[in-house]
Amino acid sequence: MKLSMATRAAAVAAGLGLAGWALVQAAPGGASEAAGQQPGGGRGAAQGAAVNDSRTSKEELERWMTELSNSGRWGKDDQLGAANLITPAKRKQALALAKSGETVSLSHDTTMEKAVDVADPLAHQINILGERGIAVEKQEVSFHGSIFTHLDAFCHVSHDGKLYNGFLFKDVVSRDGGCSKLGITVFKKGIVTRGILLDIPRLKGVPYLEPGTHVYREDVEAWEKKAGMKVAPGDAIFLRTGRWARRDKVGPFANFAGYDGSFAPFLKERGVALIGSDAVQDVGNVPGFPLPIHQIALVALGINIFDNADLEAVAEAAARHNRWEFLLFAAPIPVPNGTGSLINPIAVF
Repeated sequence: MKLSMATRAAAVAAGLGLAGWALVQAAPGGASEAAGQQPGGGRGAAQGAAVNDSRTSKEELERWMTELSNSGRWGKDDQLGAANLITPAKRKQALALAKSGETVSLSHDTTMEKAVDVADPLAHQINILGERGIAVEKQEVSFHGSIFTHLDAFCHVSHDGKLYNGFLFKDVVSRDGGCSKLGITVFKKGIVTRGILLDIPRLKGVPYLEPGTHVYREDVEAWEKKAGMKVAPGDAIFLRTGRWARRDKVGPFANFAGYDGSFAPFLKERGVALIGSDAVQDVGNVPGFPLPIHQIALVALGINIFDNADLEAVAEAAARHNRWEFLLFAAPIPVPNGTGSLINPIAVF
């Protein structure tokens, strides 16, 4: 179901993030009651939803929705978006990065217990088939949110009733039919491109970023200089905030670090094809425009999003190789009319 922007903003301010949208629907009291299910507050909880703690504003973000838009760039019927920048030449370039043959998963282990950042853990049921020594399993998971590693399809998030490339949410998405266009099946052939790790804690000399830390364009550009590389068209970029390292040390928390909304123009200027993070990309509050990175990426730019990747192992591997670029491949489950997919992206050095 499509939620109003005000409801989404309330969920974000309560620290629920994208996971909170489902909670808001289920909570009898709406966003405020759903927030009570998440002890410890979260994104924006300390400063209140009315306070802008970003370098940008609602007005500027609204302007960028038009100025940065890739709508029509690859034709009026296009459903692939910025992934069109992953050309055969780009894939060949990425394949050349597989030099040692070492593979590293970018997926976090599945979580099956509730916590402040796990509103709806995975549930599974094992059945044993008689005396034959065969086990089968049924799984139930709500993967959008702040815990499971997943890839967002374009039909997942709308802005002012519109999806990527001008498609209307009401025409494309329904409760019974799912996404008639812009669904996750556009990636049935898989994703192969150059992956780049943006290790901002390493840049700053800390094990992880503190909750609520904003990552700005100058941070990313400073990392490019330190790492000796530059983000280029067709790349998939992964922002490491150290979320999982901090969780291992202090326990679950909900107020994640992420990109400040002012980072959005970088994505268009560099021709980024896919973005990912070890949390949910967005941080802080822009009153009237919640989740600016999600909305501008998915709706305006046509950039699919990897949420909640685990970037600790790939950060260690990159440091060993002294190389923060790698071959990335990923194959989402092609669920018909699906809004996204659980995913296990793989880096190859």
